[in-house]
Amino acid sequence: MRSANPYIFVENCLEIIEYYRNILDGDIRNVQQTEDGKCLHAELVVGDSIIHFSDDFGKTKQGDNVRVSLECESEEEITRIYNDLSVSGMVTVELQETFWSALHANLVDQFGVGWLLNYQK
Repeated sequence: MRSANPYIFVENCLEIIEYYRNILDGDIRNVQQTEDGKCLHAELVVGDSIIHFSDDFGKTKQGDNVRVSLECESEEEITRIYNDLSVSGMVTVELQETFWSALHANLVDQFGVGWLLNYQK
């Protein structure tokens, strides 16, 4: 496993990530926006850690706005983790190839913990 990082979904992502940047003295990077200015993805680097952010696009509610983001080291690893976590859980996005050249899945495990799985090819 390369890393495990939180992924926070909020309204007004760019405003909120700037707020946290000031408090945590971090650096914002890898900001990806839609044509209308919504944030698809942004990273706040704090020391050796990364906190991922995205606008919620009206799809989350408070208490459902944080996911653990796992960056896997291999296709075998992401497949094993996906299969294990999805048992008795709820898959939101099945394990699949994405437009950003990665394998990706989004699910909530049997304990209500949200997970974003990613393997960058």
